[in-house]
Formats: sequence, structure tokens, C-alpha cells
Amino acid sequence: MARIPYIDPATATPELRDALERLPAGLNVFKMLANAETLFPSWARLGGAILGRMKLSPKLRELIILRVARLSDCDYEWTQHVPIGRNCGIDDAQIAALAESRADAPCFDETERIVLRATDESVEGVRLPEATFEELARRFDRREIVEILMTAGFYRALAMVLESTAVDSDPPAGAEVVGEIVRRLERFPSGGA
Repeated sequence: MARIPYIDPATATPELRDALERLPAGLNVFKMLANAETLFPSWARLGGAILGRMKLSPKLRELIILRVARLSDCDYEWTQHVPIGRNCGIDDAQIAALAESRADAPCFDETERIVLRATDESVEGVRLPEATFEELARRFDRREIVEILMTAGFYRALAMVLESTAVDSDPPAGAEVVGEIVRRLERFPSGGA
């Protein structure tokens, strides 16, 4: 049971109700984060940009998210993102390896392993070691490197909120929800709720 009540769209301010209605599926994550009424619209826009407007491939994005979910022991993120990851090309062997915290498993190619290592090191130690950063720089441009780090940081922060507030699990919303979120958030208001 959640430690903080979820925002009920029926009793929310008109602005907050409008913001919640722009997001599909009525997920508990949205109703919990809406408690931070002035932060919620900006959080949602950033999340939408991560899900749909990055140069980094969707598969690598989802590998980062799933790795952060395991590192953070965040079942909510894991449950929601496994089907999204599968839709983006993550196979069953990779899902199993991530579930068992084997980010260096042979089912990952070299590029995937360096992204997973960068995820581990940025979540656990904040600053990437020079060798890891140099490997990223050989494979990715500066935009993609920042996207890797911002994705890991965004989902680590989200995991902290989800776990600290004990957000109740929702059934997986499915991969189609990603496209819907991105489409709806393109019209999201830029001011506070």
C-alpha cells in the first residue's frame, strides 16, 4: 500500500486533472508523482522526451532502464519496461541476464555491455571512470553520451520515488503506451500544473 495517497483526478485542480488526463493508462506512477503538482508537468515532458525523442536507440534506452530497475530493486519499473524492452528488440536471454544482474553476459554485444557498464558505474558511483567514458566516446557522439547518463539518472530518481512511496504495482501497460505518452506529451503545457 502506498505511503502517500494517490492524486484522484476527480478531485484534483483543473490544471492537474488536465495534466493527468493527457497521460494514458491511469498508472499509479502518474497519480503518485502528481502529488508534486508544480514538478509533475516538467517531469512528464522530460520522461516523454526520453521515451521518444532521443538519438540513442530505443533498445539501448530500455537496456538502461531495465538495468537501473534491477540496481534499484524497483519492481514497478521492471514490470512496466520488460514488455517495452521486448518490443524494442531485447530478447529473452537478455531479459534473463538482466534479471540475474549479469550485465556482462555474452548475450550482449560490446556496445550493449559498455552501455550497461556505464549505467552501473553512474548509478553506483556517480562519476564514470575515465576508461568507461573513453569507451563510450569511441562508440557514441556527445549527444548520445549525455542521453545515456540522463536516462540512467532519470530512472534512478524515479525508482527512488516509487520505492520510497511504495507505489502499488500496475499490470504492464505495454509497449504501445510509450508511443501514446510521447504523442500526448508533445502537447503538454509548459507551465506548472
